Amino acid sequence: MPVVVDGKLSSSAVLILATLADGYRHGYAIRRDVEARTGGTVRLGVTTLYRLLRQLLEAGLVEESARRPSPQFDDERRRYFSITPAGRRALRAELQKLERVLAAARPASAKGRA
Repeated sequence: MPVVVDGKLSSSAVLILATLADGYRHGYAIRRDVEARTGGTVRLGVTTLYRLLRQLLEAGLVEESARRPSPQFDDERRRYFSITPAGRRALRAELQKLERVLAAARPASAKGRA
């Protein structure tokens, strides 16, 4: 699953960017956060997660973070990631598109009540 499909971020890419918008994280923490955000409906496999992270890195939407927790709370093998300003803009734009789609998809009778 590529990061961008038909000019739109994939749902998994949106979830990863949303997680990183809350702060830098390592891969396993990203996986756990995505699962928690989706109530367990999205579970990114390790291969899928790191492929998406590589694509997001190449697209300039995330970067490897130099920030690390204190050594007693860290494992030096972990790679930490953070969202870039371009990633924030892309996430914001994609969320706005999704909000418009949701608004358009609601039945006309429900639009006044929502």
